[in-house]
Amino acid sequence: MQNTGRPADAGAEAVGAPARFDTKIAVLLRGDLAVWQRLNVTSFLVSGLGTREPDVVGEPYEDGDGTVYLPMFRQPVLVFEGEKEVLTRAHARAVSRGLAVAVFTSDLFATGNDRDNRAAVRAVARDSLDLVGMAVYGPRNAVDKVVKGARMHR
Repeated sequence: MQNTGRPADAGAEAVGAPARFDTKIAVLLRGDLAVWQRLNVTSFLVSGLGTREPDVVGEPYEDGDGTVYLPMFRQPVLVFEGEKEVLTRAHARAVSRGLAVAVFTSDLFATGNDRDNRAAVRAVARDSLDLVGMAVYGPRNAVDKVVKGARMHR
């Protein structure tokens, strides 16, 4: 099945039935983050997904007065949480499956720009990253296996 980010049953949208997507977007956050950190990390993690996987982004929105707004993801973003070990396992699973992955490490809270962010990640070996969050996109079943052991964010 091709991973288009579109509903597996495209006709479901037309009749109002819930769409079931053949892909999944999941964000996994470390459970000990402050609320502001959770929000900040989540927004950074999903920000690159549409550039890597353009089919996950829908059409622009327009209100009744004709004001045009930016497009958003076509499908839900599910947010999970877990302890550091859960993130480490999920990261290893995602990388080994070749899925699209974004990472946010604890070092990024001390930087203030993209160049320094990339340098902070580049300075640490993959297995030594102090992950506080990650986003993963891919086939639904593969993403489910990656986030296994995490719980839905509450």
